[in-house]
Amino acid sequence: MFEQIKHSMETITGVAIYPMISLSIFFLFFVGLGVWVFSYKKEKINELRQIPLNDNL
Repeated sequence: MFEQIKHSMETITGVAIYPMISLSIFFLFFVGLGVWVFSYKKEKINELRQIPLNDNL
C-alpha cells in the first residue's frame, strides 16, 4: 500500500511545494504566537493571573 501512495505522490507534478508550504505556515504561526505572547501587557497578565483567586462569582 505504501508503494502505491509513494508512486502516486512521485507522479504528481509540483508536489514538492506542499511540504515547504506546510513548514512555512507552521513556522509563521508559532513566530506570530511568540510575538503575541511576549508583547502582551504585564498588567493584563497580572489581572488574568488573579482570576482564580477572586471569590466574586
